[in-house]
Amino acid sequence: MTTHLVWFRADLRLHDNLALAAACRDRHAKVLALFIATPEQWKAHHMSPRQAALLVSQLNALQQALAQKGIPFIVKEVADFTASIDTVKQICDQEQVSDLFYNYQYELNERQRDAALEKALDKVVCQGFDDSVILAPGSVMTGNHQMYKVFTPFKNAYLRRLLDGLPDCVAAPSVRDGGPLSTSLKTITIDYPQEPFDETLFAPDEAAAIARLREFCRNGAGEYEQRRDYPAIDGTSRLSACLTLGVLSPRQCLNRLLTEQPDALSGGAGAVWLNELIWREFYRHLMTYNPALCRYQPFIGWTEKVQWRQDDDQFKAWQEGKTGYPIVDAAMRQMNALGWMHNRLRMIAASFLVKDLLIDWRAGERYFMSRLIDGDLAANNGGWQWAASTGTDAAPYFRIFNPTTQGEKFDRDGEFIREWLPELKDVPGKAIHAPWDWAEKNSVTLDYPRPVVDHKQARKTTLAAYEAARKQE
Repeated sequence: MTTHLVWFRADLRLHDNLALAAACRDRHAKVLALFIATPEQWKAHHMSPRQAALLVSQLNALQQALAQKGIPFIVKEVADFTASIDTVKQICDQEQVSDLFYNYQYELNERQRDAALEKALDKVVCQGFDDSVILAPGSVMTGNHQMYKVFTPFKNAYLRRLLDGLPDCVAAPSVRDGGPLSTSLKTITIDYPQEPFDETLFAPDEAAAIARLREFCRNGAGEYEQRRDYPAIDGTSRLSACLTLGVLSPRQCLNRLLTEQPDALSGGAGAVWLNELIWREFYRHLMTYNPALCRYQPFIGWTEKVQWRQDDDQFKAWQEGKTGYPIVDAAMRQMNALGWMHNRLRMIAASFLVKDLLIDWRAGERYFMSRLIDGDLAANNGGWQWAASTGTDAAPYFRIFNPTTQGEKFDRDGEFIREWLPELKDVPGKAIHAPWDWAEKNSVTLDYPRPVVDHKQARKTTLAAYEAARKQE
């Protein structure tokens, strides 16, 4: 009997898992599943404690689901990716594995790990799959077979590919011939810092993720365009953490969206959420063809010459939500409390750090990764480089958000701000966006910091720094 080993990484699900489906195709093969925790690697990559807690929850659910299919789940813990190669090799030798199945990861360290593993497993057939994307990197290119540098042409080419034929989802595997395993399984634990997460906001297992996807596509995706920018409204899918850890596949998202919103591909209801899925693909494709992005290097070379400010006090004020700009502070406190931040607020908070405080975007990128339950290198890096005007398709460096007017536009009556800044609950109406102006006019003392910078002056300083860097190009 041949033995197939499935190495789970960021794909913790039974449904539409290309590697798992391929491993189970031979009804007579013995199938084993493997997950390797690498805490030292996670620490180096700034994995957040909430993401680690979500990961452990999903691993335990996956273990139960695999047992019902008759597939043993081996969980190992080693320091880093280098040690994981030795672990896979040992298991392949011990279990006489003939074929190893895994889904590709596109980050640089992960690709280097897989290349080294294939060399080490000279007697094992390694089969990799493009599972975490709808269309594989390299399948959407310019006429000169170059990676697109701007999103809109990429999106247009991408949509043409989808219109030619949609990728199918593969079914979960059937129960193996030996029948289900005992479900009295040892609880999986991992030696890594963890913080509790809200299971009503973030799906703790595959069944909950699928249910949330169906509910959103049925009742939320059609209104996403009108609701997505307002943080006081529950108008987003909150499925990003499911995609990051692979409890859902992007193909499931696409197919469920088109089932519920069939006009999404032609620009109708649901098209704007589809656009978000394509942005996710764009950043993953881009990272594959520009591995320097994994090394914290800017896409636009001259921006490396920007002279960033080093101000630990202001950086700490930003981290803690104490900048004196209410929409920025409410955003940061939401992230610190939940491990998640509304997407519009991610842009506002990132812009403030880079364009108002003139602090290196990489410091913000790392801090977001250390707090976010949905921290994903490609998406986080892409978002930060967009905000910092250092990346592909980035906002021009002279486009600088005014944090006060951003609050007025997207949280007009201050509902979201009051939720996260209780010290401003008595500031009336729209005055909450500039609370010190109101306080001084009314002789009120606020238990809230004054603005750490003057936005108008900060804007001038930032423009000068970028223009000086550009002259050195």
